Amino acid sequence: MSHVKCLRCRECGTEYPVEPIYVCDFCFGPLEVAYDYDSIARVISHESIAKGPLTMWRYHDLLPVDVEMALDMGTGFTPLIHAKNLGGKLGLNKLYIKNDSVNPTFSFKDRVVATASAKALEFEFDTLACASTGNLAGSVSAHGAKAGMDTMVFFPADLERGKILGAGIYGATLVAVEGNYDQVNRLCSELADNHRWAFVNINMRPFYSEGSKTLAYEVAEQLGWRAPDVCVVPGASGSLFTKIWKGLKELTDLGLIEKNDTRMHMAQAEGCSPIARAYEEGTPHVRPVTPNTIAKSLAIGNPADGFYSIQTIQDSHGSAVIAPEDEIVEGIQLLAETEGIFTETAGGVVISGLRKLALSGAIKPDDVTVAYITGNGLKTQEAIEGVINPVFTSPSYNDFMESMAAHTNGKSQ
Repeated sequence: MSHVKCLRCRECGTEYPVEPIYVCDFCFGPLEVAYDYDSIARVISHESIAKGPLTMWRYHDLLPVDVEMALDMGTGFTPLIHAKNLGGKLGLNKLYIKNDSVNPTFSFKDRVVATASAKALEFEFDTLACASTGNLAGSVSAHGAKAGMDTMVFFPADLERGKILGAGIYGATLVAVEGNYDQVNRLCSELADNHRWAFVNINMRPFYSEGSKTLAYEVAEQLGWRAPDVCVVPGASGSLFTKIWKGLKELTDLGLIEKNDTRMHMAQAEGCSPIARAYEEGTPHVRPVTPNTIAKSLAIGNPADGFYSIQTIQDSHGSAVIAPEDEIVEGIQLLAETEGIFTETAGGVVISGLRKLALSGAIKPDDVTVAYITGNGLKTQEAIEGVINPVFTSPSYNDFMESMAAHTNGKSQ
């Protein structure tokens, strides 16, 4: 059984029963899962976790679902790689890449959908749905198929083709909406009010967002049960950012790690950076923007957890950085050419932000630094088409040598 006590408003503290609701009736604040940490402390330990599966469900005591309902598709416990080559270029001796692009549908979204879909089954929903910037559509489609549920995914019509195909193959109903993500989300909010559908990131949001905490648990365990000094995390709604911080705090409070002095740094794309702009302006109030970025998975102009992201930055003594649009592909290339990891545009934003933080001295050479790579580059191949330049030649040796010479001369100019 889970250790959930209730849902609690993050603003006024009003408590609610454990139901598929997400907004406070009194102040319209967001609801969050509240746990009985005393009961968790009695059963959890390094040893109990080590006995669990090599997936995110090894941390089931800290998640809001009954583990018997879990759809374990192998999500989680993804590689934490000591990035010596990239670290050498950036002057960071203890740089690690948390490579979450190797989950079942190739993004971190499998973590949040795993918790939301399990809870949807507990609530006896028969339809799983979402509003998506891309990766979520694929994950909801896969989990809906695994659970035998009807599945509907809504996304902006200009979404990358790879993400549309990656969602459609599982048999979900695909709904391409003429508009940006914030408009898609408003439509889905209205649908959630009028249909008994489990929208993972709307009426199931309090449970859904808790899945991101497992990225904190895993990193701490993989580092030998310690918190990193620095985390660099991509920012869209801000939920991932705040939940990694929450996960590290939980481990500290439960005595599973000694302390948590982690500095949380958010990276956003220049064309959609409302949280980073608010940080730069020194205000907790995040003004919505109209997204215009190649990093479509981060294109949320009105971030639901924007205010709480600023709070996390302040609490952790971190920051927010902006990746120029023309440096996003450079970031993708840099990670691929140094560590052999092909990331999507959100990862390019992270690497661009990481480089800026290293050059500014915000990250010290011996800080244990974790950069979170949340999606696979095969999903956003359009972004790199302009930088891939094959050598064309006939099967002739002489033609090959001439083609190589021309290619080398072209690169040097």
